[in-house]
Amino acid sequence: MTVGYEGAATRTRRAPRHVACVMDGNGRWAERRSLPRTAGHRAAETTVIDIIEAARSAGVEWLSLYAFSTENWSRPSAEVGYLMDLVRHTVRKHASLLHARGIRCRFLGVTDARVPRGLARDFADLTTLTAGNRRMTLTIAFDHGGRGDIVAATRSLIRAGVPAEEVTERSFAAHLPFPDTPDVDLVIRTSGEQRISNFMLWQVAYAEWVFPSVLWPDFRAPHFLECLDHYRHRERRFGGVPAQQNGSTAP
Repeated sequence: MTVGYEGAATRTRRAPRHVACVMDGNGRWAERRSLPRTAGHRAAETTVIDIIEAARSAGVEWLSLYAFSTENWSRPSAEVGYLMDLVRHTVRKHASLLHARGIRCRFLGVTDARVPRGLARDFADLTTLTAGNRRMTLTIAFDHGGRGDIVAATRSLIRAGVPAEEVTERSFAAHLPFPDTPDVDLVIRTSGEQRISNFMLWQVAYAEWVFPSVLWPDFRAPHFLECLDHYRHRERRFGGVPAQQNGSTAP
């Protein structure tokens, strides 16, 4: 990863409030070891727990992980079935730990009828168990698609009878799933690939992006903290100009 550091006065200093991770590279990790793709998914479990702990310790308030997209249904049925079983095993295995750490867990998506009932029930149980926690909010995007969320919000607005001239960005966002979710500050996509992949399209509109080359199963807390450090050295302009050019000074 490389980043052009700006002057110290313009840098973002605090930890990002909301970090989202596209957990990419499981298949390639396995292929490089002449293992089945499922081995890469299995190895990714350790990374997930490590990054959750790293984010919580670093003061990240919201962490979103892209676990399974609406497009992933097109993968071979055996791989999809394995992923469903693995996710269910992971949720059950770590539910108590997540709750003990004060982490509120939510699942974005999970609308397709192909999601096994038992898995959907485990998602609901973990959501209920951790609903009162406030140390950090962990959102697992599972059976998720950003375009689908936008379509769902549009339908919700229409059903609510909101006149077209009264639709604003704020009112639209209020109809998205989990409307209390703040915009994403930093997106980390492992494996070096540089694509959005239909992930939280509304929420990542002004996010900073970092693309570490390491594959997700090898991604660990030090890599995550390095990404946070890159974020702190970014100048977030939101379409404006640097502070030095508009006559003001950055805080």
